Amino acid sequence: MIRAIALSVLVSFVSMLAHADGPAKWVTYEGREGPGHGKHIVFVTGDDEYRSEESMPQLAKILAVRHGFKCTVLFAINKDTGAIDPATLDNIPGLEQLDTADLMILFLRFRELPDDQMTHIMDYTNSGKPIMALRTSTHPFFYKDIKSSPYSKWNWTSPDPKGGYGREVLGETWVNHYGNHKVQSTRGIVAPGMEKNPIVQGCEDIWGPSDVYEVTTLSGDGAPLILGQVLTGMNPTDKPADGKKELPIAWTKTYTGTSGKPSRVFTTTMGHSFDLHSEGFRRLLVNAAYWSIGIEDQIPARADVAIVGEYTPIDIGFGTHRVGIMPESHVLGAEAP
Repeated sequence: MIRAIALSVLVSFVSMLAHADGPAKWVTYEGREGPGHGKHIVFVTGDDEYRSEESMPQLAKILAVRHGFKCTVLFAINKDTGAIDPATLDNIPGLEQLDTADLMILFLRFRELPDDQMTHIMDYTNSGKPIMALRTSTHPFFYKDIKSSPYSKWNWTSPDPKGGYGREVLGETWVNHYGNHKVQSTRGIVAPGMEKNPIVQGCEDIWGPSDVYEVTTLSGDGAPLILGQVLTGMNPTDKPADGKKELPIAWTKTYTGTSGKPSRVFTTTMGHSFDLHSEGFRRLLVNAAYWSIGIEDQIPARADVAIVGEYTPIDIGFGTHRVGIMPESHVLGAEAP
């Protein structure tokens, strides 16, 4: 009986957008009550290492169930099978939903999208609306085959003095691993002077197996919020590594594109699939969503970031993603409490 009620709630809570040409290609969670009600967040996922196709649906569920936001998660989709396939670099259906979105959350790596898809990302980027970005989004685009695209300017290796998308828009591009990848983990520490920033409320305990990315100088008005302390191992109790200074792992900045309207930007270089096990990290992301949309005055003292349903992601790695998973599979386990 309880299970039947839960499934009934699930069906009414989660809306799948069907398509005339086949199964749904993305998933939408309809937020109800909460400060986020009436605001639409569109997640754009497509990385082939860190399992964003698993972590971002969970973050979307938290923002929808706990805070009322309508959340749509877009995926890299195999054109032949319709399954989620992070190794497909040139196809993320549903990007037109960015045209009316209130917040774009990026988790991309080395995508080479066709112009008719990329235009929605860049139109949004230039609109003055807010942007959040995780981990490999510092190097989201790699135009190695279709260099004639007008969007190849945003290549992570762009020769433009302002840099590619990561450097110019988000604040930094890919530089290097600073912590030892898969050997040294990260402790997040609130940056000096940022203790009263609303984004860090309740974020006193941030840890994850992501290693710290190297950061040079943040572009524009980038201001560090969280500094990453490199730990000697992959446990939160491990000691800080000798000779490793703390580098920014989360920051805010503004970006002004062709519209002339400044966008609020939040970027974090954390994003391992297991990082979302950290309550502090989940709260950082939820708080950042409030701030991005401009409702930071409604950030709770300790935002509810409890996992919705089950969250059992697989470990990171290239070519290790779950094969044959369709977007509608992410409805399972999304029951509201």
